[in-house]
Amino acid sequence: MDNPQAFLEHDLASRWQAPGCAAAIVKDGQLLAKHAWGYANLETRAPLTTETIFPICSISKQMVCLVLWDLLDGPNGTDIEAKIFDTLREILPAETMSNHDLTISRLVGMQSGLRDYWALSVLWGAAPQSRFSLYQDAPQAMKRLGGYHFSPGSELSYCNSNYVAISLAIEKVTGRTLRDLLQEKVFMPAGMKTAALRPDTSRIPAPMVGYEGGETAGYIRYANRIEWAGDAGVMASLEDMIAYEKYVHRSAADANSIYYKMSREPTYIDGNVAHYGSGLMRGKLAGKDGNPDMEWVGHSGGLAGFRLRRTFFPKHNLSIVTLFNSEIDTMAVTEYAAKRLILGASIEQTLPQRKKDPDWDGWISWTGNYFDLDARLAVVVRQDKPHHIQVNYGGHDEGLDLTGRGTATSKYMTIDTAPDGPLAIHRPKENREFAAQLIHTPTNPYHIRADYVGEYYSADIDSTMHITGSGSVLYAAFDGYLGKGPVHTMRYLGAHVWLMSCFRSLDAPSPGFWTVEFAGDGGEAVTGATVGCSIARKVEYKKKA
Repeated sequence: MDNPQAFLEHDLASRWQAPGCAAAIVKDGQLLAKHAWGYANLETRAPLTTETIFPICSISKQMVCLVLWDLLDGPNGTDIEAKIFDTLREILPAETMSNHDLTISRLVGMQSGLRDYWALSVLWGAAPQSRFSLYQDAPQAMKRLGGYHFSPGSELSYCNSNYVAISLAIEKVTGRTLRDLLQEKVFMPAGMKTAALRPDTSRIPAPMVGYEGGETAGYIRYANRIEWAGDAGVMASLEDMIAYEKYVHRSAADANSIYYKMSREPTYIDGNVAHYGSGLMRGKLAGKDGNPDMEWVGHSGGLAGFRLRRTFFPKHNLSIVTLFNSEIDTMAVTEYAAKRLILGASIEQTLPQRKKDPDWDGWISWTGNYFDLDARLAVVVRQDKPHHIQVNYGGHDEGLDLTGRGTATSKYMTIDTAPDGPLAIHRPKENREFAAQLIHTPTNPYHIRADYVGEYYSADIDSTMHITGSGSVLYAAFDGYLGKGPVHTMRYLGAHVWLMSCFRSLDAPSPGFWTVEFAGDGGEAVTGATVGCSIARKVEYKKKA
């Protein structure tokens, strides 16, 4: 691209209008372009600049891993690793630490099998915009995670609990704050002059404000009140992130650097290549007309009112950083920018062509409700337009193209099926293959059992669930150590399976739809329920008499 500065100022800014954004392009360790537009605060008309501080949220994870692996790579690394494990035994539930497949690499690679504590905060009675304390509430959360929802090392499930536990362990073992360690081992070497660990999201430096909503509904100021640890606590400006990208470019070419070592592709316990490790996610963007795929390494960040992303394309030695104080799809922004910068083409010109079976006449009806018997999660499928379906699995919708007779594909999932048969689902980035059985909806779906209503308790995570309602309408509410949470609406799918809606919670993005599967004793009486979302599965509740 001849003029990347003009690209940022005119093309990118006009396509993704928002309250404000700061973006940068770094190539071969040098800044090509940077631009900030819009406002940090719409009410006071404070402009957003390249020096405005953002909460960079989960981008923090890779920086914590730079600290972690620097400690473990040092002369006392073996001793420090043993002490971290001993401390993790104090922080996490005792039964989890007895599994020898749980390693530090699998913790920071999202392969731990632990449930995500931000998702579980819903079941512990947290309300949106309520307070969450790092040193009071977080340790209690770690003790209430329950057992594994899959065997460590076998799958991937995004889990902030891993990074809270590691962060607390690092502080105890070293006797130093994570803030000081990040300053010494990451921010100063990288030249990040204003970056710091600032866990309290209610104290984002002025004038920065995060906004929900959009152009049609209006932008709504959101007041966060949660405290993060190493899972998401760093705040930094675009200038800081430019310095970090330059540091990444230097480190990626140095085989002795900590970044180089931790950015190598990890694997699962079965030997398959994993797409996440040490706070770094990996992926590919499809090229155009025979161009090779564009491999990237990076991470996104999200908090109510903020969406952020840094992405490094190693083969092209190119980085793209986008920081928004609104809830923009930053992956779409990055994909568009990368294809313009690397291929010189617009995203419309580089969309992959659907490979359609010439004999396929479209006879399959995809709309239906299914159930993953392993993870105990609902799979809701609807056909929203010709040759395209929406699949809600574990909480949120994902679009798939229909590519043949009973086949649908997306970046993250492939589905094969037959009329009235199970769905064969492959999710390679999670290392999962499973069958989802069709849920047969009764002839009269509005005849709902009265004994669903009642009080349920989970000893596994120390949570009480209240199911209320009558006729065809049910509601769920949860009590726990974080309080008495709001009421959630429920929708009947069939058999004993319901969806519970949760699109506002302490963290962002929220879990979305939870699956609630009621259970009986082999007869008619309802005796319990299994509750779960993709990052917090199979939470067992027993119904109180």
